[in-house]
Amino acid sequence: MNRKKQASILRSTRNIHRKTGILLFFFFIIVGMTGAFLGWKKHVDVLQYPTKKGISQNAHEWLSMDSIMTISTSEIQAWKGPEYSSEIDKIDVRPDKGIVKIIYKEHYYSLQLDATSGKVLSHEYRASDLMEHLHDGAIVDRLFGIPGEMFKLVYSSILGIALVVFSITGFWLWYGPKRMKRK
Repeated sequence: MNRKKQASILRSTRNIHRKTGILLFFFFIIVGMTGAFLGWKKHVDVLQYPTKKGISQNAHEWLSMDSIMTISTSEIQAWKGPEYSSEIDKIDVRPDKGIVKIIYKEHYYSLQLDATSGKVLSHEYRASDLMEHLHDGAIVDRLFGIPGEMFKLVYSSILGIALVVFSITGFWLWYGPKRMKRK
C-alpha cells in the first residue's frame, strides 16, 4: 500500500475516532465512573450495606415466605410512608447468614430481615442498584416506563460497539504512523 493511501486511511480513522468520541463522550464518562463504583461496591458501605447476621442458619426454623412478605410490606410503609410501593422485585436469601434481603420494584430502598424472627436488621438505600441502572441505561427505561428494557438494550449495544470501534481506531492511530515511518 502506498504512502498516500495509508495517509488517507489514517485521516479517515482519526475522523471516525474524533466524531464518535464527541458524540459518546458523556456516556463514556457515565459508564466509566459507575463501573468504578460498581467495582468497589462490596468494599464501601455507602454503596452496598454489609449483610447482617440472623439468629439461625437452619432453614427449618425460618418464617414462611408469606410471613416475610407481610412483614416487609408493613415495614417499608411504616419506614417510608404508604405512598412508597411495597411491590417486591426479589427476595435475596442468604442461608449462611440466616437473613433475607427484600428488594422493591419501584424504588431503591430495601430491607434486611432476620429469616427466623422477621426482625428488621437493616433499612437500606441501594445506591449500588442506582449505579447499576445508570451504568447500563436501565434508569431511562425505569424513569419513562419503557417496556422490555429497550433503551437499555440499544444503549448497551451502541456503547459496546463504540468501545470496539474506539479500540480498533485507537490502535490504528498509534500504529499507523509508526508503520508509515518504516516505509
